[in-house]
Amino acid sequence: MRRLARRLYAHAFAEDFVPLYPLYALLFTGHGLSDAQVSSLFALWSATSVLLEVPTGLWADSSSRRRLLTVAPLPVAAAWALWTFAPCYASFAAGFVLWGVGGALRSGALQALVYEELVRLGEAGAYARLTGRSQAVGTTAVVAATALAGPLLSVGGYPAVGAVSIAATLLAVPVARSLPESRDRPGPGGGAEPDGRAGPGDGAEPDGRAAEAGRASGVLRAGLAEVRRAPVVRRRLLLLAGLLGLGALDEYVPLVAGATGAGPSTVPLLVLLVTAGTAAGGWLADRGGGRAAGVLAVAAVCLAEGAASGRPAGTALVAVAFGALQWAQAAAEARLQDAVGDGARATVSSLAGVGSEAASVLLYGAWALGSAWAPPGVLLALAAGPFLAAALSLRRSR
Repeated sequence: MRRLARRLYAHAFAEDFVPLYPLYALLFTGHGLSDAQVSSLFALWSATSVLLEVPTGLWADSSSRRRLLTVAPLPVAAAWALWTFAPCYASFAAGFVLWGVGGALRSGALQALVYEELVRLGEAGAYARLTGRSQAVGTTAVVAATALAGPLLSVGGYPAVGAVSIAATLLAVPVARSLPESRDRPGPGGGAEPDGRAGPGDGAEPDGRAAEAGRASGVLRAGLAEVRRAPVVRRRLLLLAGLLGLGALDEYVPLVAGATGAGPSTVPLLVLLVTAGTAAGGWLADRGGGRAAGVLAVAAVCLAEGAASGRPAGTALVAVAFGALQWAQAAAEARLQDAVGDGARATVSSLAGVGSEAASVLLYGAWALGSAWAPPGVLLALAAGPFLAAALSLRRSR
């Protein structure tokens, strides 16, 4: 398990060491985009993921999950290049489509690969701890990249920030290639074919296209059947989708920080504080899961008070809220993986991803509409309502 953990942590760090993260909202507004236009970009990002989540989940369940993880960073690096060297609304939009493609390729595939490797090792109970800590490592990478963003911007402007982001993202390719994957090739119904040959009814086409189609169709049926027939899977899937959807709020943290009156050089530090809170939530992911509902309720109060204060000091309370959200997401993801069968694991995880992206689109739309009459801090404070709803759902999903 240590080998898996080390490579998973390295993968998480390489993926998230992106100095553009705390600055791209400011890059957009600096090129004349309004809050509504920024929200439209976020909505395009989510729409791309919604369209691709299930197809890529099927692909991951019917072929090599490690292969998808190896390819996933490439379109993301291309997105950073567009934003850095051709900044305009069209390039920003194309970049979000590419980022959505990369995210869909890894979504579901990573969770399924890690869980099934842990099952093989007899360590399935460590899933929440391992994924929570890998998310914390990724968040720590964001912290380090955020700390570097200000100096990079001062020395080389956005070209320097973008170049480092591109290089770090490309490092995730060899790291993903090194992840262990020992599962057998899936059969047409989602089961394994240890010898790697086509099963009965797959046909005998030399290029294997009929067999691949049969496997994908079987995996999709298996995944939908699990969601339809098992109420516990359905409840946990919807809960995870809602919690992940709330994570889209972090896209607006730089705007909220800027609205406190903090200067451009201080905004990354405030974003850094929220990111650090998120990392702490990931490190604590395997502890106190039975108190998740109560903790999220407290987080809702912190979010409302901190965001509505309009002061830089209020960011500390926002950081607490995001840390609690990260902790609850890891717990909800572990609950879902425990309830799902192996054959369609990536597909069901991708369905949760579709739900989360749909929730994100609603959130982006609500923010775009609300930005016409309320400042960013007030809009973020209103998200305390969904936090409370998630707390209630957590209590009911046991």
